[in-house]
Amino acid sequence: MKDPNWYSLADTSKITSPSLLLYPERIEENIRTMVSMSGGFSSLRPHIKTHKMAEIIQMQQRHGIQKFKCATIAEAELLGQCNAEDVLLAMQPVGANIERFFKLQTTYSATRFSTLVDNSSTLDKVAKAAATKNTSAALYLDINNGMNRTGCIPDEKAVELYRKMEEHSYIQAMGLHAYDGHIRDSGLSERTRRCEEAFDMVLNLKNAIKKNGIIVPNIIVGGSPSFPIHSKRTQVEASPGTTLLWDAGYSARFPDMPFLHAAILFTRIISKPAEDIICFDLGHKSVAPEMSFPRVLLLGLENSEQISQSEEHLVVKTDQANRLQVGDGFYAIPIHICPTVAKYEEAFMIENKQLKRIWKVAARNQKITI
Repeated sequence: MKDPNWYSLADTSKITSPSLLLYPERIEENIRTMVSMSGGFSSLRPHIKTHKMAEIIQMQQRHGIQKFKCATIAEAELLGQCNAEDVLLAMQPVGANIERFFKLQTTYSATRFSTLVDNSSTLDKVAKAAATKNTSAALYLDINNGMNRTGCIPDEKAVELYRKMEEHSYIQAMGLHAYDGHIRDSGLSERTRRCEEAFDMVLNLKNAIKKNGIIVPNIIVGGSPSFPIHSKRTQVEASPGTTLLWDAGYSARFPDMPFLHAAILFTRIISKPAEDIICFDLGHKSVAPEMSFPRVLLLGLENSEQISQSEEHLVVKTDQANRLQVGDGFYAIPIHICPTVAKYEEAFMIENKQLKRIWKVAARNQKITI
């Protein structure tokens, strides 16, 4: 773990570029850190959207983790294939995905599947589908506590919606869900203050529902940036995801979080088109491009400037270009790992600087079989 060149391979001649490299020992250490921060595995519900791999799910299961969160039907199905005990599909199903959600339940009956709703219309559609199938749907009420992406405002209408869930004969009201991804302050004290303010909105809603004689059995909350705060709470489940692989963006923004980089991109120089300019085979199709430059942390070229990117190319300006050759290999830590993993069909497992095996990014597409 202390080797400064932990990411380097003894021989790169057989490795295609660009490639996604994963380091299982470091993933294992990140899982141990997650469990330690939470005081055990029972309050953890890790998100699998970052890695989308059966092997990493199974690694977590060996640590006792059996509750998971996911964003797509394909990810939910992968968890079913891994015999996960409890799976939250944290994306409100609409259209054909309502039928797919119920098919998950019949196909993988050993897994308890739940999902989210944030409005009465979707609740009615899910309930109608459940009634037609003479089954039930386990639902969490999705709360907007500041991110303004999904969820309902935690007001009297939310109380009424939860009451409707609780009273419906084909619905199991499971509790509240809130994602506070808008809270991204680098300093832990300010992040904690804002996180507490946002969580108070959820607690106030829970108490308002209780005044109607209804007990809210569970709260699922947060992501990776707020994990250090939520992991200290009792009677809630925290849902970190990026913590499993980590990336350069989060490590720079959140220095208080003790996670290890466990995912690296291997890339090569494919051209030297001008003085002080080199080009890597690391385009939009190979690394998340939604943020501004830099898109990766180029190890060994940290002071270089990433000046343009297209589908297959990443163009870099550096005063070290004269010493570099076309074909030279480099290692890069993605700024944003989650959408980067989904760009690869498979990942190479590296142990002791050797390629040991290949893991499939099994849920990278929208569908496995369902």
